[in-house]
Amino acid sequence: MNPWAWWLVSAAVLVVAEILTTSLVFAMIAAGAAAGAIVAALGGGVALELGAFALVSLALLVLVRPIALNHLHTPSRLRSGVAALVGAEAEVLETVDPRDGRIRLSGEIWSARAYDGQSVLAPGTVVRVVEIAGATALVI
Repeated sequence: MNPWAWWLVSAAVLVVAEILTTSLVFAMIAAGAAAGAIVAALGGGVALELGAFALVSLALLVLVRPIALNHLHTPSRLRSGVAALVGAEAEVLETVDPRDGRIRLSGEIWSARAYDGQSVLAPGTVVRVVEIAGATALVI
């Protein structure tokens, strides 16, 4: 069997190991094995193949893996549901005071209260949603 084929078999085994562990270690080493296969296919000697394998594996483990792990473990910044409404602008339809009121928020009519507990906002005023408490928007 040609040396490049051995490198590719090794890379495939490492990819399977990565799928089973999801640690991103075996994937980086598999890429190093693929680099070794490329060098072997181009006619490089054993020393060049091992050098390419070691260099690519090490570079990916040190430089790429930490960034990839950070992206995997960082929660999505995409807000959905009522969380997406926080910060949105709305129009006051019925006077909003500390106890009650109505606003048009994202095309829907919501009950609303003044966030600070003392403001009175007249109809037509543009307000910003600070919080959603149940089915009531707290606005400023």
